[in-house]
Amino acid sequence: MSGDFLFSPLELGGVALANRVVMAPMTRSRASFAGDVSPLAAQYYAQRATAGLIVTEAVGISARAHGYPHTPGIWTDAQRTAWRQVTAAVHARGGRIAMQLWHTGRVFSADNNPLGLGAVAPSARAAQGQIYAARGWQALPVPQALTMAEVTQTIADFARAARDALAAGFDFVELHGANGYLIEQFLSDEANRRDDAYGGTPVRRMQFLADLLDAVAAACGGLGRIGLRLSPFGDFNGIRHSDPAGLLDDTLALLRPRGLAFVHVIEPEVSGDGSRMVDGAAPADLAARIRAGFAGPLILAGGYDRARAEAVLRAGGADLIAFGRPFIANPDLVARMQADLPLAPADRATFYTRGAAGYVDYPDGDGRIDPGIPVSASETPISTGAE
Repeated sequence: MSGDFLFSPLELGGVALANRVVMAPMTRSRASFAGDVSPLAAQYYAQRATAGLIVTEAVGISARAHGYPHTPGIWTDAQRTAWRQVTAAVHARGGRIAMQLWHTGRVFSADNNPLGLGAVAPSARAAQGQIYAARGWQALPVPQALTMAEVTQTIADFARAARDALAAGFDFVELHGANGYLIEQFLSDEANRRDDAYGGTPVRRMQFLADLLDAVAAACGGLGRIGLRLSPFGDFNGIRHSDPAGLLDDTLALLRPRGLAFVHVIEPEVSGDGSRMVDGAAPADLAARIRAGFAGPLILAGGYDRARAEAVLRAGGADLIAFGRPFIANPDLVARMQADLPLAPADRATFYTRGAAGYVDYPDGDGRIDPGIPVSASETPISTGAE
């Protein structure tokens, strides 16, 4: 098919992208328990560098933010050094890459934290649901409410992590404001029951995100390389909003004058794990509502295939389309879609295990395994189930 929008170049935040295919962030659990980046990560991301933009797995901004097992961080010198190897490998293959920054907030287990720290959140309210830890699945805990000083420190941690990510060679930073993690917890009238400057009214519940964006802008020379991921109308990780439509409109109004590089939206049908949404709450055309409230570049993620992605791009519903799980078993996904080749199936049993199997050993369309950077010795497999 000639003239496909999906494979056409795009300039995003002054950065040239080869196409409009985004590799969505996906937890793969290959980091060390302490949050050190997997020695296989550079190879994994470099193999997929034909995507117009790669968004990494979620990366913890601090030890306090680290609530899932074997997920990477960017709070130590060793972690920052390892991430420089990742960006260098991706850039060597002509790719572009964004780091997704997160704080899990109340979606947390102390058994997963390298320092044994406990959960913190806007308020001492547990989310419904469970989390995987070394001893198996656990109910999500009642978190400790952040003090004002801790809120200030958390905002500073986000700003420092964003600055360090750009210094490590990342083309963009994506702030994880989706799927019921800390940023969305502050926005939620169920999770946020504070009565200070960061809660109590819709305006004050927006203040954490406003102050965070201001701090990141100050640390990074503006927001031209900063994006934000949202999951409006979803309820992943037990998040609830009494007025999700109003919250989306208010969030877009906050973002509108700030010059973000992009907004990345998970459509509600696949918010988080592919099965959750607030019944009947989502508008018929969510993309149109977002376009009406935010004029900047829009990435949509929602179980797309090539045909549906092309139709949305042609209609102006988005600027880029994110693909998640297809990239796991198809490091050459862009070439496969462009040539209408069948996609290889992924081995779900290796989604969250350790080592090379199911991570860097999938072949490309010619049946070859792209060596990228030499594979390090694999680690002992474990099962997680986090995503």
